Amino acid sequence: MNELCDLKVHINGHHTLHLHQSVMCAFSGRLRTMVKLEKKKASRKEALSIKLADFPGGAEGFELVARFCYNNGRILLCPSNLPLLHCAAAFLEMTEEVCACNLLAQAEAFVNGLYYWTWADVLTAVKSCEPFSAAADASGLLERLISALFSKITASPETPTAIAAVGTPNRSSSSCSSSPDTVGFGRSSSTKTPESMRPCVGREWWFDDMTSLSPQTIEKVMRVLGCYGIENKNLILTRFLLHYLLAATRRPAMALCKEGTLAGLADTAVHGVALVGGTAFSCRGLFWVLRIVSAVGLSKECRHKLERLMGLMLDQATLDDLLVSGDDGGVYDVNLVMRLVRVFVGSEEEADAPSQRMRKVGRLIDKYLGEISPDHSLKVSKFLAVAESLPDSARDCYDGVYRALDIYLESHPALSLEERTALCRCLNYEKLTLEACKDLAKNRRIPPGVAVQALASQQCKLQISKPAAAAAAKDGRADPSRTPRRVARAGARTRSASVDLDGGSDEKELLRLNLQRMQSRVVELERACKEMKGQMSKMAKGKSSLGAASCHQTGGRGLPRLC
Repeated sequence: MNELCDLKVHINGHHTLHLHQSVMCAFSGRLRTMVKLEKKKASRKEALSIKLADFPGGAEGFELVARFCYNNGRILLCPSNLPLLHCAAAFLEMTEEVCACNLLAQAEAFVNGLYYWTWADVLTAVKSCEPFSAAADASGLLERLISALFSKITASPETPTAIAAVGTPNRSSSSCSSSPDTVGFGRSSSTKTPESMRPCVGREWWFDDMTSLSPQTIEKVMRVLGCYGIENKNLILTRFLLHYLLAATRRPAMALCKEGTLAGLADTAVHGVALVGGTAFSCRGLFWVLRIVSAVGLSKECRHKLERLMGLMLDQATLDDLLVSGDDGGVYDVNLVMRLVRVFVGSEEEADAPSQRMRKVGRLIDKYLGEISPDHSLKVSKFLAVAESLPDSARDCYDGVYRALDIYLESHPALSLEERTALCRCLNYEKLTLEACKDLAKNRRIPPGVAVQALASQQCKLQISKPAAAAAAKDGRADPSRTPRRVARAGARTRSASVDLDGGSDEKELLRLNLQRMQSRVVELERACKEMKGQMSKMAKGKSSLGAASCHQTGGRGLPRLC
């Protein structure tokens, strides 16, 4: 073509293409209309200039359209360029009314053959829509491609290697087999996955392929399937979302910051988890879910749902589960554990007697206290809140609380006497073992008054336990209805009980001596305090009398007296 280019097209304000009006207007109804309007405005015979804003695909997309026009309406269509050409043709109104066998008709004919496309072709086409997803969504192309994508999944639930005839890509995910129930979005498992984690980490063959799509596309996928937000009632889609979010958290930080729609996907996943609850997720699996969704953002409502589900299963948790990283300056998220304990205690309040589940949680919290005690940013109030979050009946023994308290005092040497005394209020001295009470009495970090109270409680406990043990031994000797073997066993128990009583009397005596020493120490401290107060008052009186004498001398003689 020897004619000069008489049309300048500015694409999205960044690129300019020089073309021929006759060639482009022969296929595009929109360009034909714009050129006619520009010709009416132009006063001289010069190249017309038109501007196209928000053109799908930018200069690259318009260049493909120009090739179609200059090639007399012929272009090679493939899954990778189909979305771009389809959206560009719709934008430029390249319909049959303008020209027979136009670009939009060819693109539609190609889309109608979606059934014969391979899995890789459909996935490529969906991914190609992402740079101009708004235009692809408005034209209805994106929804058709997504429907085709999931028709491939539901029609071929087996591994991709089993459906290689239809062109499913042979990727690393091909080795992950799934159960036949996948057609109805059932549950799958892996032989290498622990039983408690299978339902939440089992992967279908298409999970890894779908992680290459953008969050906006995944959100559109969930909306097309009617499973977005609170409408999510599908376990396999919930598992896919968790797999997708986990992959998103491993991307670079800058890319993660731009993906604001991840929070909506996290909420959708949590709604699905809350629906199935403990039937498909173990307690450890729920903590795994919490770590994933917390990394990408989560609404308060969904966090409350998830934490309630976790709190009801807290007795199944381990120490490693509770050690969640803190986001408020602390090493661990102590507030999370307190909320979970509050949910668990609320669910157990109806029971008349402390259950085995409550005692199990009590032992777990004692271990957790010991783990978080060395944290220098852990405040006294927070330590007390965790220690006192459980009722007294949840613990048969307070030795674990005392060990955690000792670690905390050792890690925070700058605490005042009042703070150390306040910390000790979380102890039940009557539920301390004798060994722990002895250690407490010798511990210099424990205030003396607290040590005296602990020793006094132990002394009262021994006085109560000795008559009870003697009565039990007496009952053991007075039962004549037992066989000789039982009598022999009872005698042995009686002898052992008497030995224990003797040992108890020795321990009682030692405890009494320790108590007397502590009391005498407290008395000495009080006496020393009184003496210091008396000396300070005498010094204050001496200073006041000396000042009065000097004033009197000054008033009588007019000048200070020199010694």
